[in-house]
Amino acid sequence: MTPTDFSTLLPQTNIQPIIRGWLNDDMPTFDVGGLVVGSAPKKAILYMKSPGVFAGKPFVDAVFDILDCKVTWEAVAVEGTYIEPPVYEGKVALATVEGPANLLLRANRTALNTISRCSGVATACYLSSQKMKKLFPDWTGAVAGTRKTTPGAFRIVEKYGLMIGGCNTHRLDLSQMTMLKDNHIWSCGGDITKAVKLAKSAAGFSQKIEVECQSLEEALEAASAGADIVMLDNYTPEELKFDAKKIKQIHPHVIIEASGGITYDSMDKYVCDSVDIISRGDLTHGYSCLDYSLKIQK
Repeated sequence: MTPTDFSTLLPQTNIQPIIRGWLNDDMPTFDVGGLVVGSAPKKAILYMKSPGVFAGKPFVDAVFDILDCKVTWEAVAVEGTYIEPPVYEGKVALATVEGPANLLLRANRTALNTISRCSGVATACYLSSQKMKKLFPDWTGAVAGTRKTTPGAFRIVEKYGLMIGGCNTHRLDLSQMTMLKDNHIWSCGGDITKAVKLAKSAAGFSQKIEVECQSLEEALEAASAGADIVMLDNYTPEELKFDAKKIKQIHPHVIIEASGGITYDSMDKYVCDSVDIISRGDLTHGYSCLDYSLKIQK
């Protein structure tokens, strides 16, 4: 099955200024290396050097486009595809980039840093989603990331990687969905019902309300108050399955999320018919970067 093309989701008019900022940050004054190589037209090859899911193509395009360099992608460069570089060569050519030598090298590290991290997230998600499909082919739930992303504008790269790898993004920011965590509830005097109703009065019909809960009693109160999603936080797998089933029996339409310290190795222990979402913060703060390189041709 051909991977979904998510590139049109990205707000290009917002991304361009962000990437310009990254490039300016990387070269705030002089570029002595650029003086050395000059501005003669050159070709460079973008190589993928470690196995994993290719992701981040639109960001690479944007980096080189800003510096008036042309990227021509190879047929193998399909986002969402798991690529295994051959052992005897150790790399796969993904694209040819043409432009002045100094501008190719100015773009180099920004492009590679972005694609290596986006691909790292996507690979972690791909391996997780594939594991779940293999172990639980009939499970209709999903694995999701969290808001534990790199602060600032780079979070859009990591959130994009989540989708490319086959996982859910969870909420993108504080404005997309309301999550009432323990600090919110404590600040309301511990009254879950009061907190949910106040949130719903502002969120209206178009925004979901999620409540982080530490017990069955809290979860039932949140669901009764009108919460759309109940997060069972820091549960053991056995306790979570028991409470999730109880909640679904009373509130079958409430979405139940399992969260808190869940990893690749442990996530399968939380799967059951009553759990809809399994979220993992390590998908965007514990991933391994993939290795890419850009080599100018002689």
